[in-house]
Amino acid sequence: MPRPTSDVEAVEIRTSRADLDDLHARLAAARLPEAETLPRAASGTRRWEQGVPLADLVDVVHYWRTGYDWRAFEERLNRTGQFRTTIDGLGIHFLHRRSARADATPLILTHGWPDSIVRFIDVVDALADPQDADAPAFHVVVPSLPGFGYSDKPATTGWGTEKTAAAWVELMGRLGYSTFAAHGGDWGGNITTVLGGRFPEHVLGIHTTFAEGLPGSTMDGLTAVERRWAEDTHHFWRHRAAYAKQQATRPQTVGYALVDSPVGLLAWILDKFAEWSDTEDSPFETMSRDRILDDVTLYWLTRTGASAARLYHESHNSLDPGLRVDVPSALTMYPRDVEKCPRPWAQQRYRRIVHWRTPEAGGHFPSLEVPGYFLADLREGLAAVLAARHERPTAFTADATAAPGRG
Repeated sequence: MPRPTSDVEAVEIRTSRADLDDLHARLAAARLPEAETLPRAASGTRRWEQGVPLADLVDVVHYWRTGYDWRAFEERLNRTGQFRTTIDGLGIHFLHRRSARADATPLILTHGWPDSIVRFIDVVDALADPQDADAPAFHVVVPSLPGFGYSDKPATTGWGTEKTAAAWVELMGRLGYSTFAAHGGDWGGNITTVLGGRFPEHVLGIHTTFAEGLPGSTMDGLTAVERRWAEDTHHFWRHRAAYAKQQATRPQTVGYALVDSPVGLLAWILDKFAEWSDTEDSPFETMSRDRILDDVTLYWLTRTGASAARLYHESHNSLDPGLRVDVPSALTMYPRDVEKCPRPWAQQRYRRIVHWRTPEAGGHFPSLEVPGYFLADLREGLAAVLAARHERPTAFTADATAAPGRG
C-alpha cells in the first residue's frame, strides 16, 4: 500500500470558540429586507422567483444560530482523514480515505461551486469499504479547490481549471497513485474532463455529471428531448446566470458581502441549492438543513466567499474547444441539472463513452439529493470505465434510464 510522501501533512480542524461566537452574534444582529413582492397565491417554485423567500431565510437563520452543530461536522472531517500539501506554492487541503481492500483503485472526487468537500462527505466511506464484496473499492481523495475551504487562497491569477487539473495529478502522485480514476460535477466535472483529456497516461477513466459539447454544435439530428435540453441550457445562461456573470467579472465586489455577512452568504448559496435541485418548493425536500449549513459554514469560517468566486473569473467559458477525451468515460445527466449535454454533442468530445445514464430524478447535487442512486451509478460507471481499460475501443454503449429513490 502506498504511503504519503514527506510533502504531505496530516491535519485536524478545530475552530475557535471566538469564531463561532462571532458567527452567532452576526446572525442575531442581521438586518433583513422586507418580504418579496409576489402574488398572494404564489406557491412552490414560484415563491422563489425573486430569490430566497424571507420566511424561509428567517427559519434557516434561526436554526443556524440556535440548533445547528458545526462541531459534529468538524469531527466528521477529522475522522475521515484530512491532509495538506503545497503545490506550485499553494497549500491544498484534501480528505484521504484509504480502502482496506487490496484491489482498490485510486479515485479523486472534485467538487464545484457553491458546494465544497461537503458534496462527497457521505459517500467516502461507502466507496472505500463497500459492504458488498463484489462492489468495486477505492482509495478516495477529495481535495478542496484552490480558494475553497481549507485550501489556500491564490494571491495571483492563474489558478484556473487547467492548472488545478495538473495539480491534482501531482497530488495523486505524492500519495503514491501514478494512475487513478476521476469523478466530478459542476467545476469538478470541468476539471475531470481536463484530467481525462490532458493526462491520459495517469487517468484510467472518468465519471462525470457535467459534459460540454463543442462550440457550434447544431440541433440537427437531436431528439425532441435532446432539443429541449439544449434549449433549457440556452435559457439558463441567458436568463438565470447573473450569479456567474457577477463572479466572472466582479468577484471582488460581491466578495465583500459574502465574507462580511453570514446571512448574505447563506442567501447567495441557498438560492442555488433551491434553484438547481430536483424539488418543487424547498431544497430541504431532498437535502438536510445540516448538510447545506455544513457547506455554508465552511465558506464562512474559512472566509472563502470571494476567493471561491474568483474561479469564475479564472475559468468561465475556458474549456479548450480542441480538447478531446479518449480515456473511457461514464456520463450521467440528471433531469433537473442546469446543464444537460445531448449525447451526440457529448460524443464529439468524449470519444469513448462506456456508460451513459439519464435518471428520472436528481438535480445538480445528486450525491446530496439522491445519494443511494448516485453511489450505485458512480460504482457502475467506474466499473465500466475500469473494465474498458482492458478492451479495444468499440461502439458506444446503449442508453439506460433508471429511477433513483429520494434518499
